[in-house]
Parts: sequence; C-alpha cells; structure tokens
Amino acid sequence: MTTVAYIANEFPSPLEPYVIDEITELRRRGVRVVCCSGKRGAPNRLSLAERAFWKETLFFQPLCDDELLRATRRLVTSRRDLWQILRPLLWERGTRPTLRLRALAHTLMGAALAEQLEGLEVEHIHAHHGYFASWMALAAARLLGIGFSFTLHGSDLLRRADLLAAKLRACEFCVTVSEYNRQYILRKYPSTPENKIMVQRLGVDCVAPSRISDRAGVASATGFCLLAVGRLHRVKDYPFLIEACATLRNRGLDFICWIVGEGPERPALEKHIAALRLQGHVYLIGHVPRVELPGYYSYADLIVMTSQSEGIPVVLMEAMAHEKVVLAPAITGIPELVEHKRTGFLYQPGSLPDFVNAVRWIEANKASLSTIQCAAAASIAASFNRERNVRDFAEQFLARIPRSEPDYAHTVLQQVQLSV
Repeated sequence: MTTVAYIANEFPSPLEPYVIDEITELRRRGVRVVCCSGKRGAPNRLSLAERAFWKETLFFQPLCDDELLRATRRLVTSRRDLWQILRPLLWERGTRPTLRLRALAHTLMGAALAEQLEGLEVEHIHAHHGYFASWMALAAARLLGIGFSFTLHGSDLLRRADLLAAKLRACEFCVTVSEYNRQYILRKYPSTPENKIMVQRLGVDCVAPSRISDRAGVASATGFCLLAVGRLHRVKDYPFLIEACATLRNRGLDFICWIVGEGPERPALEKHIAALRLQGHVYLIGHVPRVELPGYYSYADLIVMTSQSEGIPVVLMEAMAHEKVVLAPAITGIPELVEHKRTGFLYQPGSLPDFVNAVRWIEANKASLSTIQCAAAASIAASFNRERNVRDFAEQFLARIPRSEPDYAHTVLQQVQLSV
C-alpha cells in the first residue's frame, strides 16, 4: 500500500474543504494518508466530519520538550542533509533576516515531522499551500530520503513566496490552481522545468438554494443585497468595499451589504463602518458554517469580491453554481473563471469608480441577467465540478509519485465494499 503524508499550515480547516476532498479521494484509491498540521487549531468550529480528521491528525505546534530534543538530535546527526536544507537560508537573495530565523524554527519542526513519520513507511510528503508547512515538508523529506510536493493557490505564490525558489528546486512536482499561476512560476523562476508544474483546478458542487438564516438586524432587509464571503484579512481589501458602499449610499442606491467571515481585521472594519455611518447598510455577519452559506447566496442579488490577490476563488465558483451574478477584480486567475459579461462581471483592479458603476448597472438591469446567470452555472458544471476535478487530482498525483506494490487483499475488500 502506498503511504503519503499530507500536511497543511492548519488542518483541518473549514475554509479549505478541498484538502479533505483530496485526502478522501486518495484513500478511496487505496492510499494510506497520514494527516499532519503545522498548527493545532481549535475543533469547536469544525463539522463532525472535520472533527474526525482533527482527531487523527499529527500536530507540530507547539512541540513538547521531548519532541524538540529528538528533532534537534535528528538534525545534528544528519549534518549533510542539514547543510542542504539550510543553504538557501544563507545564500538566497532577498530573504529577510526575520524570515531566515523563522525558517530555522520551521526546519526544526520539519525534523520533528521526520521523527513522527519514521517507521510509518511514508513514501512521499505533500504540503498544501506554500507557507511554512511546505518548508517542514521539504526538510522532513530530505531527512527521510523521500520526495515532496506542494500546492500553490494565490497569496502563497504572489504575495508571500517565502523561499519559493528553494522549494521549487527541491520538489518533485508543484500543483497550482490556475494557468495564470503556472505561467507566473515559469516566468519568475525560469530554471523550473515546465513539466514540474501541473495545473489542477478546484471545484464545487451545485447545492440547492435554502432559506436565509435569521440574522438580527438584517433578516427583514428588502433593498438590493450585496454579499462578500471571505476571511476578514487585509488581502481581501474590505475597506475598498466599505468605501464603495459609502459612494453607493451617497448616490441614492437602496441596498445592504453583508460581509460573511471572521478574522483579525474586524475591529478596524467596524471603526471604518461607523466612521462612514454605514451601520444601516454594511453588516459584518461573522463566521457562517459552510452548510448555511447556500442560504446567503440564495438571498443575495450580487456576490462581490474586492481581493488584492487570489488563486481562483471557491466563493465565486459557489456563487456561480447557484446562478448568482458575480463581480470581481480582473486579477490573477479570476478571468479564467469569470468571463466578463458572459458568466459574470470584472472590474478594473483598485478602481472605485469602475466598481461602483458596475454595481449600479447590475442593479438597474438585474431583471435581464438570467442568460449570464445560466451561463455561469453551466461554466462551473463544465470546468469546475468538484468530484471530477478531485478525481483528476488523484490520478495526476499518483502518476507522479513512487508506487509500492498494491495490497491485493485490501483492493479486493474495497471492491466488495463498493459493490454492496
């Protein structure tokens, strides 16, 4: 049986259901997957299925004294490997001193990962996202003498490409979610072989609309409804959206704007909303379980995105699958998902007038946009189907890693189970 370790910065995460999808599909194909996480997240916001993964996951932050001791001993006794791991920290240009120090700590965590995986016959390590867990995977793979790979989405490539040149040199292959990302990698890191970078799109299910959850202060609203879904993080640029809402109000538009998500920017956003006197228009809804999101999509007239950086956003896929009109910046891989005026609308990045004018035009013509809404759903079904894309991921993934001899007893048992 092939054994793979799968690590993310924080796993499981309700914001990244596709990681569980990939692990589940690999297991369905008879692969043994060891789940690992750099951080130990709280399970209180996880679904029952996510909690089951949480219980089996190996966590590496914080490390106990014994784990630190064994990890340090592992590095000291593997000096040649340690030098190969640490060379980029010393010689790679543009690396900040603070990043070098963090990478040293992550190297120690990688050694702890190697210690945990020792004896489990792991043949490959895959890291989801290019953040610190990918450096842990690189270090652990080097110490264990096996291969590693990683997936890049958006900010981990375009805004925080920490030691990415070293990771691309060391990995057996790199998965990314858009052709834009692939071309960016090959242009920015020209020594990377083209066949090392594979594009694998994410996907969503078509979910039947449901009634909106009753939220205090907003459930009875009747105006044009804008909806933004995403973590309250600076990269999402919600101040831009709030400024746009102030302009829309000043121009007499009857609307509300819901921002669904939680994060560190909440206090600043609350102050911004109050300063512009938008309390009757803009609402920070907070965290919403994924099973409740279809109700918000169903109620909204327009799903908006104002991010400064993205891969190909699952939020837009979900909205389009629900036959909703979407408005997003023409950045990175978004135009691969949203075709302007055919499956949705794009605006010039950073242009408040362009965004505001687009919202006003959509509001004035919302009764005649059914063709675009249907085309959006059809596009998702054709190119961003979750089940089909996760099968494609597993096939490409397994074709690129070493395979052990099949466990025929397990395979026969699995076939019997599937036929029942």
